[in-house]
Amino acid sequence: MAVGAVIHTFAVQLADVDRGVYEELTLRVARHPSETDAFMVTRVLAYCLEFEDGIAFSEGISATDEPAVLARDLTGRLTAWIEVGAPDAARLHYGSKLADRTTVYTHRDPAKVAAAWAGKPIHRPESIVLHSFDPGFIEAAAGVVERRNTMTLSVTEHQVYLELNGTTSTSGIHDHSLV
Repeated sequence: MAVGAVIHTFAVQLADVDRGVYEELTLRVARHPSETDAFMVTRVLAYCLEFEDGIAFSEGISATDEPAVLARDLTGRLTAWIEVGAPDAARLHYGSKLADRTTVYTHRDPAKVAAAWAGKPIHRPESIVLHSFDPGFIEAAAGVVERRNTMTLSVTEHQVYLELNGTTSTSGIHDHSLV
């Protein structure tokens, strides 16, 4: 954990009807001083929306050779490389070579994020999916984040229903292809 990091706890009730995932999670998330609340919320949502056995947060900003969230199988092999924000093309290229599946969740304008990758070498770009949310959704959630958080996250038909600390919001999950 980075010096000066603030620990946030999320008690999550996850009901992802689309994938048949129903879990109660307790997440301890270290927010680096240079990390925004919007980035942290996107990181927590990415973890929940990609939840599977072997999923974990990386060391965060200090881990230059790992994504924000990753998943490994029982042998330790990297199965999912899950980036958050606006990673550069080189990171996507590297992650796509290491993992079976590469995904990006962004709290930024997806057109601008994807435009930064245009024309750059990325391994298997056709298999990488960029996920975004409705405008204002992440910012609204980031505005109610506290050190201790209760969160109910439901997903059905690519629609996210989020209750965070008593505040409810809804967003679509929009998938963007790199090719």
